[in-house]
Amino acid sequence: MPTRKTKDPELAQAVQNLRDAAQHVRNAVQGRVDKLRGVAAAEIRKAKASLLKKTGVAQDRVDAVLKTTEERLHKAFVGAQNALDKAVQQAEKRSVATASAVSKRAAAMPAVKKAARKAVPAKKARATK
Repeated sequence: MPTRKTKDPELAQAVQNLRDAAQHVRNAVQGRVDKLRGVAAAEIRKAKASLLKKTGVAQDRVDAVLKTTEERLHKAFVGAQNALDKAVQQAEKRSVATASAVSKRAAAMPAVKKAARKAVPAKKARATK
């Protein structure tokens, strides 16, 4: 999404810092999600290994339960990833909106000061004797 570059270097730096922070949070949460995914997969493998020793109908039931559990975990991780992506996009949109609002205010400030100066007539200096 192309954005207009601001003329205010402090504002540009603040916007960049917000974007960097959003990306950092995204990476941190992604790391946590990956760790949880690995732990869950390891636990499922352990349970599956111990339960696969059984045979017959019980094994079929266990496989069905494991399959549904794996599907639920997959859906949960996909949902977490989508929520994270959405939150980062919203944060970036807010930073761009804030940057444009601040730059508009900054641009309007000199005009307001000039109008205030024109409205007040200059005082005449006293003549000295």
